[in-house]
Amino acid sequence: MESKAVNFKTFRGIDNAFLVIVACFIIAVCVYKFILGDPANFVDGDPNNHPVNGNMLGTIYKGGVIVPVLQCLFLTVLVLSVERWFAIGMAKGKGSLTKFARNIKALLAKNDIQGAEELCAKQKGSVASVVYATLQKYKEMESVDNIAKEQKLANIQKEIEEATALELPTLEQNLPILATMTTLGTLVGLLGTVLGMIKSFAALANAGSPDSVALSAGISEALVNTAFGIATGAFAVIFYNFYTNKIDKITYCIDEVGFTIVQTYAATHKQ
Repeated sequence: MESKAVNFKTFRGIDNAFLVIVACFIIAVCVYKFILGDPANFVDGDPNNHPVNGNMLGTIYKGGVIVPVLQCLFLTVLVLSVERWFAIGMAKGKGSLTKFARNIKALLAKNDIQGAEELCAKQKGSVASVVYATLQKYKEMESVDNIAKEQKLANIQKEIEEATALELPTLEQNLPILATMTTLGTLVGLLGTVLGMIKSFAALANAGSPDSVALSAGISEALVNTAFGIATGAFAVIFYNFYTNKIDKITYCIDEVGFTIVQTYAATHKQ
């Protein structure tokens, strides 16, 4: 039987993360070219020269073509993290999940199914949606007389699982991309570091005195890309673990209330 989960949320997240990545890449290229590469950041207004003393924008520009790629990855992490903040916040609903679960259990203990449904309507969010669908199945089983009690309990449990299966994918949406960024950001940063060191050693290998401009450019590229890669990977892993923990709490709340509903039916109905 198809689940009757009711959608109490209005924002479920960004469906097409590819568009986010494309938009972030365009922004990153524009920042690299027009802000970091502004001639005012360099000696004699020439981006091929040293950055003006103490000018960090010019120093970052010297990181080379890997910089906009790393900026794109970093921006993607930030955008998707903000997107998950709103989506998971909507999934939790309007109030504390702990308080919601406690109130639902109290209402079920008094067999006040109508009150529990009204509480779900006030709470909204994924947990309320799953609980509401389960309460609907609860009432349906009360009106059915031609099946055994064990089958009714199994039907209620199945409704919990189906409703949960409808909600969980929206909670975990885009989290795999954040997980990928934890490794990808570090690897791309490492690639930029290697390319920068290659330039540095190439400058040292020149006949006569080393080309100081080429040498400094290679070192800048190596260090800037290392910094961006580490920052991207660090932010990605922090946000990924943060939101995974929040989703685990939501899932636990659903399991707790669902178990209470099943046990309430088992204790208050003979068939």
